[in-house]
Amino acid sequence: MRWVALTAVAPVAWGTNYFVTHEFLPADRPLYGAALRALPAGLALLALRRRRPHGAWWWRSAVLGLLNMSVFFVLVYVASQLLPTSIASTVMAASPLTMMLIAWPLVSERPRTAHLAAAAIGLGGVCLMLLTGVKGVSVPGILASAAAMLVSSFGHTLTKRWSAGTDVLASTAWQLTAGGLFLLPVAAAVEGPPPALSTPILLAFGYVALVATALAFAAWFTGLRHLPAGTVGLIGLLNPVTGVLLGTAVAGEVVTVQQLCGLVLVLAGVVLGQPRRVGRRDSSQAPARPISDERPAQAPSVRDPL
Repeated sequence: MRWVALTAVAPVAWGTNYFVTHEFLPADRPLYGAALRALPAGLALLALRRRRPHGAWWWRSAVLGLLNMSVFFVLVYVASQLLPTSIASTVMAASPLTMMLIAWPLVSERPRTAHLAAAAIGLGGVCLMLLTGVKGVSVPGILASAAAMLVSSFGHTLTKRWSAGTDVLASTAWQLTAGGLFLLPVAAAVEGPPPALSTPILLAFGYVALVATALAFAAWFTGLRHLPAGTVGLIGLLNPVTGVLLGTAVAGEVVTVQQLCGLVLVLAGVVLGQPRRVGRRDSSQAPARPISDERPAQAPSVRDPL
């Protein structure tokens, strides 16, 4: 459960990112916004892990940086500006089911019935919040958020496939740095000079880069290494929960009864999809480090949890 708790840091931080981006960052500079999120975060992690990529990780860092950072950050920035905080974060709740389906062929993790049921419950909550509780939602914003969900689900699953034997902080730093370097020349060509950075904007970029990016992605990729992709995806449902609560409490967004019911379903999906104590489970639910295989079988004793 410590890996679950650590992984949960990421979606909670990402849920706050929608609010900070919507309220404090310039709405017309998504490319610069994404670059100034990725590159400082990557450099900060590189300062902690001064290791260069080696072998295949040169091109893998480029591919993952493009998917997980460059394209994803731009789409999230656009969605954050076009949608209320609660809605922008809620669309991402469809990612658990997407990650499970992608992880099946990529990392040979066949979706369990409990995971699929939990994802369906969470997705039902999303539909309830979007289709019956909100009016006048920006269609381009929804499309941007949905595209971000698809890109990140594929990129994160690919990260899990390639992450064996790598240092999590170092590989995260390489991806963020590569993603930021990809974006800078494109931003300069498309958006012109960088935006003016006032003190509130600088503080907002600092939070987005260090907390909602460097810390969040390090926690998320650590979880992907130690937990099944389906479980990690379901933990990601805390993203819309955070977004809805923050949008209501801080941004003054009105939450309808339908949204509250959808929120309950999303939370139910998170709870139902979490791993239980080790017992008579299939091997796909074991963490990356074996537990029971390290010792010979013993007869149950009074200390056994069951």
